[in-house]
Amino acid sequence: MQRLLVILTAAISLASGAVFGQTAWPAKPVRWIVPFPPGGSADVISRIVAQKLAERIGQPVIVENRSGASGNVGHEAVAKAVPDGHTVLFVVPGIVTNPFFFKASVDPFKELAPVIQLDTVPMVLLANAAFPGKNLAEVLAQIRGNPGAVTCAVSSAIPMVGCALLRSHARTDMLLVQYKGQAPAMNALMSGEINLMFEVMSLAAGQVKSGRVRAIASTSTKRGSGPFPDLALASDTVPEFELVTWHGVMVPRATPREIVLRMNRELGAVLEQPDVRQRFADGGFELAGGTAEAFDELLKREYAKYEKVLREAGVKPE
Repeated sequence: MQRLLVILTAAISLASGAVFGQTAWPAKPVRWIVPFPPGGSADVISRIVAQKLAERIGQPVIVENRSGASGNVGHEAVAKAVPDGHTVLFVVPGIVTNPFFFKASVDPFKELAPVIQLDTVPMVLLANAAFPGKNLAEVLAQIRGNPGAVTCAVSSAIPMVGCALLRSHARTDMLLVQYKGQAPAMNALMSGEINLMFEVMSLAAGQVKSGRVRAIASTSTKRGSGPFPDLALASDTVPEFELVTWHGVMVPRATPREIVLRMNRELGAVLEQPDVRQRFADGGFELAGGTAEAFDELLKREYAKYEKVLREAGVKPE
């Protein structure tokens, strides 16, 4: 009987420890890794969400910009971090497209675990104000008429895919110029250092309004979205030319499931806050939310889609 009581006591103690372990997160400040420089849409969205998450969980959520190698530096930092829920990664489609561009990329399905999709974001093709092309057909004509001379900025996944698609549809060479982030790429576009780039609509709006850059076409799946409701769709000229980016959160693969689920609930609650919803809407971001499983399915669909697109465009890992 005494032996049975000892066993029962030990079992209760273990169960209690498991419960307390589940509720211990977060036990210290959370590092929110943004794999791009400050100033871009990734940084803006991260700071909105991180602040609200900190208020909910009672711990600081510290945004840390770890840029380099089209996001791979930040991806690797999180993949190798202690999987205790105190290091999270802000991700864009580059998490699934980088393996097609770079041999030394983090495997998003083996090294990271999905937490939640935050939003979806249509983009816009921009040109320097002095660039001759006024619409997508004219831009493609300029690329064809000047092989290897027209430049397009690449800094992360979707802009890189967009430039690759332009080059593929023009059926001639175009120079893809690498930048460390969207903010330096935008500066280069405004100064005339480059001719073209893809940017999320919210960050492009101010520069278009100022006249320093020109909006060529929306890559949305429907007309009338975001700050350019009357802008032509790229798919009007090139069928299936659609580029819709998204933002999400991932953690190291071995992070305990209960912590992933808690994060998902807390971030989902953040997205439901009226002021957060309004700030996303004002920027042209469409809120997503949903389960970790739903985000996992999106990642798999995106990987399959871009595998087909990029291979047809002749892109190979370097």
